[in-house]
Amino acid sequence: MLKTRSGVKKRVKVTWTWKFILEHAGKKHLLSDKTKKAKGRNKYGVVVDATETKKIKIQLPFAG
Repeated sequence: MLKTRSGVKKRVKVTWTWKFILEHAGKKHLLSDKTKKAKGRNKYGVVVDATETKKIKIQLPFAG
């Protein structure tokens, strides 16, 4: 039986075109010490590279 890795499920978002998006690091806490520019750079996620996509597809077997 195939199982989904719950840790990956919580951290990865799947787009409409079956690409995977991860959040940038450093946007969860201690935000008062960071500049507005630094927080703005981390605003959007980053699309996962093709080599990492293969690994994620193994860990998320029902995501496509």
